[in-house]
Amino acid sequence: MIQKQRALLVGININNQTFFKDSMEELKNLAAACELEIAGVVEQNLKAVNTAYHIGSGKVKEVRLLIDEVKADVVVFSNELTPSQLRNLEDSLEREVIDRTMLIIEIFAKRAKTREAKLQVEVARLKFMLPRLEGLNDNLSRQGGGSGLRNRGSGETKLELDKRRIESKIAELSKELELLVNERNTQRSKRNKAGLPSVALVGYTNAGKSTLMNALVEVYQKNADKKVFEKDMLFATLETSVRNITLPDKKAFLLSDTVGFISKLPHELVKAFRSTLEEVRTADLLLHVVDSSNPNFVQQINVTNETLKQIGADKIPTILVFNKADLTDVTIPCIEDGKVYISAKKDSGIEELVGLIGKEVFTQYMEYKMLVPYDRGNIVAYFNENADVKAVSYEKDGTLLTVECRVSDYKRFEEFAFKG
Repeated sequence: MIQKQRALLVGININNQTFFKDSMEELKNLAAACELEIAGVVEQNLKAVNTAYHIGSGKVKEVRLLIDEVKADVVVFSNELTPSQLRNLEDSLEREVIDRTMLIIEIFAKRAKTREAKLQVEVARLKFMLPRLEGLNDNLSRQGGGSGLRNRGSGETKLELDKRRIESKIAELSKELELLVNERNTQRSKRNKAGLPSVALVGYTNAGKSTLMNALVEVYQKNADKKVFEKDMLFATLETSVRNITLPDKKAFLLSDTVGFISKLPHELVKAFRSTLEEVRTADLLLHVVDSSNPNFVQQINVTNETLKQIGADKIPTILVFNKADLTDVTIPCIEDGKVYISAKKDSGIEELVGLIGKEVFTQYMEYKMLVPYDRGNIVAYFNENADVKAVSYEKDGTLLTVECRVSDYKRFEEFAFKG
């Protein structure tokens, strides 16, 4: 059994930040998601960061003593460090030092499963590493041969690569990634030709997006093979999954599950996953899933909205879905001011949510009467398969159907419209 590395967390509270305690809890969860054992936590309130060490020189000495006391292998800082601060801290603390950004990138590296996700993470990691190589040359030989966080994970390029080689590697990986992105775009184009509306799940990490997708698949597809991976942890999902949700009235939409957001999500990761998030940018409707049991859910909503703005998806119609409402005082299911309160885990509120989705995306459906000649049974079969057939009668000149279908389907078979 591989022994977990022990991490000492260092929190820096600049000018009494409102959500500092919440951010420290999140840092603990990030460390746990990175399979680190929390050895201890130390905090410092500052009016301004120390340019040399980020924390004060006195606090550096305190941290050094605490490292030995708690037997820490790695020191994790809550804020992003500059290359010189990173070098100075590692020299003074004699331990591997990582910041919050590096921690998130490492989690992404661990979670990546598909080739596209692995490439996206590696490109982000190398781009983040590149400016930090300058000034770290003295430490490269010591860091490059170790087994620390920066030298682990799928596709990890060792730190001793010089700037030119890293830039060459980034170009090489980006080229391969571009081919995969083109494949994804081709798949998306094929789905768009089907004419189905697209709905994308977005929200803060661990809000329950994958659980909600699985609940919809369970209720409307009844196919366990179509379920996606779900787990109560940060960034359980990195790959985008798309499922066809067909309702009892034959109306259907495409539902996509995407990577979760988090405060201070590394810019390079946002850029690297931009192609994956294209499913969000091109959606007809967003389901903004919120963990309503989290006391900090308002800030998480704001973080998600800001990230949506970054990727150009802030103008898309959105339904706020307050998940995990069974853990609150709200009686579910409940719809209030366009918001819906549900429990995806308990399949409560799913029908109400689908009702709201339908009002947004099924605007191109109308009721028509079609008189189909008896020798055109294939058209009757098409409506039975793709529309809600409300009534059928057999007339002298053919089968009279009363159907609710897409306007595009009506126009396709308009010659059979009932004129009576």
